[in-house]
Amino acid sequence: MPTRRATGADIPAAVAQALFGGPAVAVAADFPDAWQLDGVALGDDVAVLVGTSGSTGDPKGVLLSATAIRASVAATHERLGGPGHWVCPLPLHYVAGMMTAARAAVAGTRLSVVPSDLSALPLHEGRNYVSVVAAQLHRVLPDPPLTDALSRYDAVLVGGSAIPAGLLRRGRAAGINLIATYGMAETCGGCVYDGVPLPGIEVAIAADERIELTGPMVFRGYRLDPAATAAALHGRTLRTHDRGRWAAGRLQVLGRLDDVVITGGVNVDLGRAQRLADAAFGPARVALLAVPDERWGVRIVALLDESVDPDDCRARLAGLLQPAARPRELRRVAGLPRTSTGKIDRTSLRQLWAEGS
Repeated sequence: MPTRRATGADIPAAVAQALFGGPAVAVAADFPDAWQLDGVALGDDVAVLVGTSGSTGDPKGVLLSATAIRASVAATHERLGGPGHWVCPLPLHYVAGMMTAARAAVAGTRLSVVPSDLSALPLHEGRNYVSVVAAQLHRVLPDPPLTDALSRYDAVLVGGSAIPAGLLRRGRAAGINLIATYGMAETCGGCVYDGVPLPGIEVAIAADERIELTGPMVFRGYRLDPAATAAALHGRTLRTHDRGRWAAGRLQVLGRLDDVVITGGVNVDLGRAQRLADAAFGPARVALLAVPDERWGVRIVALLDESVDPDDCRARLAGLLQPAARPRELRRVAGLPRTSTGKIDRTSLRQLWAEGS
């Protein structure tokens, strides 16, 4: 059957149909020409084509089978304590939002799509779950009524990007059952919860600290990109671009492989530096970048949300970061660019820095 396209409010019904024998569906806000969707079928058992976030480059088209999506749904509900109703304050065309629709469809429960500011959070009889990103949680915690509303959910999944440990502690102290998730479009969303793999997922750490994920929820490949597929997919094992390690029996995600940069002959773990900045200032308020530099090879710089004082930022980072990791230049901008899932859009950040040079 030819592939169906779906955007916005049409996505939940289209995903449900794809999972129950209907035509495969491509979900997106805008459909890249490179996906070549007109009149084509996506392949045996492929149910959903969804884009990667595009936060570090051009988005790829990820092919997810009905088998993989159902395996993810089953593992998620097993870990959470059973099927429940799902609330989605995220864009439905990204995997985190799409999977709330898939979970409700497979379980036969309700899906409620709500505003991104979490201003309307319904509760239904039975178990209730909601997926958010760290930036949403950061905005909610100073608001007692919204915090109280979140605390009534059986589980609040937090994913999309690294989650500052302090943010998790504050949320849990406020009575919210927060679960930090790790995953990506290529694994049908989160497949490691609070550092523990979901049932069916195996996690390995390669010699270069690369995280490798094996299991039934791993994707089929990238749409019309065999080279990228071959680089990422080895049998049923996904070779991610993330670094990790085991700590007390739990997976700790350290950042991306390309986060380690050399400036002036010194290795800097930019991922760790960014986590420390996020913990100090909150998500998406200070963004650290490595930009080309004739003298240093690359130099570390920072873009600041306009609400952040540069002198205060410089002083606080000096107490947190090794000298080589401290930004040599800081610039304030009217809001850091993000993807619609709340991730810092690093491609746009680099463009923004270059435009100001």
